[in-house]
Amino acid sequence: MESPKTSPLADLREALDGDQLEAAHTLCDALHPSEIALILESLPPPERSAVWALLDDEVEGEVLAELNDEVRTRLMEDMDAEDLVAATEGLEIDDLADIVADMSDDVSDKVKQSLSTEDREQLESVLSYPEDSAGGLMDPDTLSVRSDITLEVVMRFLRRVRDLPDQTPAVFVVDRDGKYIGVLYFSRLVTSDPKNTVGEVMDDTVAPINANSTDVDVANIFQDHDLVTAAVVGNDGRLIGEITVDDVMDVIQEQADHDILSMAGLDEEDDMFAPVITSAQRRAIWLGVNLATAFLAAAVVAIFRPAIEQVVILAVLMPVVASMGGIAGSQTLTLMIRGMALGRVHDSNARALMAKELAIGSLNGMVWAIVVACVTFFVFKQSWQVGAVIAAALMISLIAAAVAGFAIPLILRKLKIDPALAGPVILTTITDVIGFGVFLGLGTIFLT
Repeated sequence: MESPKTSPLADLREALDGDQLEAAHTLCDALHPSEIALILESLPPPERSAVWALLDDEVEGEVLAELNDEVRTRLMEDMDAEDLVAATEGLEIDDLADIVADMSDDVSDKVKQSLSTEDREQLESVLSYPEDSAGGLMDPDTLSVRSDITLEVVMRFLRRVRDLPDQTPAVFVVDRDGKYIGVLYFSRLVTSDPKNTVGEVMDDTVAPINANSTDVDVANIFQDHDLVTAAVVGNDGRLIGEITVDDVMDVIQEQADHDILSMAGLDEEDDMFAPVITSAQRRAIWLGVNLATAFLAAAVVAIFRPAIEQVVILAVLMPVVASMGGIAGSQTLTLMIRGMALGRVHDSNARALMAKELAIGSLNGMVWAIVVACVTFFVFKQSWQVGAVIAAALMISLIAAAVAGFAIPLILRKLKIDPALAGPVILTTITDVIGFGVFLGLGTIFLT
C-alpha cells in the first residue's frame, strides 16, 4: 500500500525540524518561485528566515516578486542593500516595480542606479502610475512594428530580438507617431504569406487599455474579450506597455482574497504570522466598530423593556426576526458587491435590480412570515396575535434588508469607501435595529 503524499510545506518543515539543511535546500531547488513564496507565507518568522537563507541568490528576486507586501517587506528589512540589488537583477520591469515600491528610498535609489538608462526610464514609467492601475500592472518592455512592412521583415526582426518574452503571443502595431493601431498575433504571422504587409493581417478590432484604468477594469476586459495580451496606451494613444494574462490572473486572485477577507475587516496583504500585537490592533478597529453598533441595537431593545417584561415571549422570539433579516440582507449585499466588482451593476440597470430584490424580499417575507406564525402558534402555544406580530415584523424586516443590501454598496461606492470592508458592519446594524424595532414596536402596540 502506497503511503499518502505529503505537501512540500510538510516535507520542508520536517527537514528543518531534523536539521537536514541539505535536504531542505534540495526541496527548495525543486520548487517554482511562486511555490516557495507560498511556503514562506505559511511559515512562522523563525522558520521563514531559515528557509530564506537556503535559497539561491538567483531566485530570491523572483520569490520576492511573488510574496505579499507585508511578508516581502519584513524579509527585505533583514537584507543588505547590496543583496537586494543583486536579488532584483534581471527581473522584469513590472515585477521589479512591485518590489521597489516596498523599499526604502535609499535602497530603491541604489537599485535604480544599477539599471541601464532604458530600464530605469521604463521603471520610472511604471512607478508613476498607481499600483492598482493598468499602468502599474503593465510591462513597458513591448515589441512594436509598423503596418506598412512585410511579414518577412517582421520575422527577421524577431529573430534578432535576444530576449523575446515567453508570455507574449503577439507584437503590437503602431503608426509613425507610436500610436497603437492594432495587434499582430504570432499565429497569423507564421501562417500568412510572408509577402503580405502587417496591415493586411493584423487585428485592428482589439482596443487598447488606457494606463489609468483600474486593475479590476483590466481583469474584466480580459475576461469579456477572452484576451491573452493587451496593449496599454497613454492619454495620447501612444503605446507604452503590455499586459498579459498571467498578470491578470494575479489581479483576479487578489480581488477574490480581498472580497473574502474584507468582510471580516482583514487585508489580503497582511502577514498571517505578523506579531500578535500588530494583528490584534488591526482586528481591534473593526471589533470596536462592531461593538458600537451592537450597543446601538441594544439601545433599541432597551426602549421596549417594559413591553418585554410584560410579554416574555417577545424576548424569546426577538432573535428570529433579526437573524432572518441579517441573512436576507447579506445575500443581497453579496450579490451587489460581486456585481459591482464584475462591472455588472450600473446606473442604467440599478432600478430594475432594485425592483427584483424588493420582489424577492416580499415573496420570501410572505412565505417565511406564514411559517414563523404557524410555529409560534402551534409550537410555542402562543395566541394568534403573537403569531401575527412576528409575521408582520419578519416581512417588514426582510423587505428592509433587501433595500439595505442593495443601497449600501452603491452609497459606499459614491463615498469612495470599500463596500466589501464596511458593508457587512453597516448592514448588520441596520437589520438589527429595524428587526428589533419593528418587532418590539408592534408587540408594544398590539400585545401590551
